[in-house]
Amino acid sequence: MAETEFVIEPGRQDIVIKRVFDAPPDAVFEAFTDAEAVARWMGPRGYTLSIDRWDPKTGGSYRYETSGPEGTDAFHGSFHEVTAPRRIVQTFEWEGLPGHVTLETAEFQELEGGRTRYVGTSVFQSVEDRDGMAASGMQQGVNEGFEKLDEILASR
Repeated sequence: MAETEFVIEPGRQDIVIKRVFDAPPDAVFEAFTDAEAVARWMGPRGYTLSIDRWDPKTGGSYRYETSGPEGTDAFHGSFHEVTAPRRIVQTFEWEGLPGHVTLETAEFQELEGGRTRYVGTSVFQSVEDRDGMAASGMQQGVNEGFEKLDEILASR
């Protein structure tokens, strides 16, 4: 099973997430941009994700809701750059805390053997916002989501 690396350095406003997937960049990129795939893998186990809007192109936007044991939350953002199969730049905002927007960059790097290194960087407006996200259980949700993504990629 692949390990997810989280880089959360004291005093910085970013979180960097790294993981290797056993699939080529085009397949991983598609899993990040296809609404049906995203709804299947994003977030922790035990939660469902329903997409209200998903337009993964430069200038597009999205909105989705997650539902689970702790209730329902909604998130939205804009796609600033979508360059297949290498890069996605988007904003991310939890509707429960409006005005705290994160800028996220996802890069998909081709590795030998048909594998992909994913590097995701989230830049927060403040160290406090970043620390709040780091303390929110985000790591568990990302790990479980990526485990589900591994399962989807293996079934293709």
